[in-house]
Amino acid sequence: MSTKKQIAIFASGSGSNAERLVHMSRENELAYEVKLIVTSSAKAGVIERAHRLGIPVFVWDAADIAGSENFISFLKKNEIDFIILAGYLKKIEASLIHSFENKIVNIHPSLLPKYGGKGMYGHHVHEAVIAAKESESGITIHFVNEHYDEGKVIAQFTCALGAADTVESLQKKIQTLEHENFYQTVHNICK
Repeated sequence: MSTKKQIAIFASGSGSNAERLVHMSRENELAYEVKLIVTSSAKAGVIERAHRLGIPVFVWDAADIAGSENFISFLKKNEIDFIILAGYLKKIEASLIHSFENKIVNIHPSLLPKYGGKGMYGHHVHEAVIAAKESESGITIHFVNEHYDEGKVIAQFTCALGAADTVESLQKKIQTLEHENFYQTVHNICK
C-alpha cells in the first residue's frame, strides 16, 4: 500500500500545472500521487491531458463541486488526502473547506495580498500588475479558506519585471515559476 498522499487536482483550463504535477510525481520520489482530476467544464483542456496521462478525470457540475455531500463522499471514497487547485476558477464552498480543513491548496498568479480576490485570475491579474508598473510579481501558494485568495500563505516565489514586460511576457514568467515550484511545494505539504 502506498504511503504517498493521494491528491485530487481541480482544474478549469488547459491543465498545464496539473500535467506538471503528474509528471513530477512519476519521475521523482515525491510524497504525493495524483489519484484523479476534477473539472466543472466538459470543454476544459485538462480532460484531454488527463486521458493522455491515464489519470481518471471527472466532470462534476459546479453546484455539486461547491460542497454537496455527494461530492464530499465521492472524494472520501477515493481516499483523497489533499485537494490541489491548479487553475480552478470556481469558489470552494464552506462545507468542502471544513471537510478538508487545511488540505485544500491553491496557486495564485500574484504576490498576495496584492491582486487577489473575485475576478482576479489569469490575464486579469497580469494586466493589473503591468498597469501598476510593479517591479516584481510572482506566485502565491496558499491554503483555501472561505474568502477568495485570503487563506494562509504556504510559499511565494518572485520574478522581476521591467519596463518592456507585457501581459504575455509576464504570463510566461509566472508559468515558469509555477512549473518550477508548485510540485515541490505540494510535496513539502504532503510529507
